Amino acid sequence: MNSSHTIIRALLRTEKGVRLQDDKKYLFSVSKSANKIQIKKAVEDIYKVKVLNVNTQMVPGKLKRVRTQLGRTPDWKKAVVTLKEGQKIDLA
Repeated sequence: MNSSHTIIRALLRTEKGVRLQDDKKYLFSVSKSANKIQIKKAVEDIYKVKVLNVNTQMVPGKLKRVRTQLGRTPDWKKAVVTLKEGQKIDLA
């Protein structure tokens, strides 16, 4: 069984992630093999909050070039976690 810290990789502090926090939604980078139930349990375990909903999305890697070599950044998975009313993740 995976631990909560291997499922949740990072809380994404991007422009979109900060904008979603007004609606009690938080953006996370998660393990590619994690499902919505595992993500919900991991967020509740780490941050001690109640999760209402989890939406996931696979993000394909981008094509990058360094001089003449072509390569790709890795694919990754993100999750938008909606918290129940009155819940908040303390970012300080």
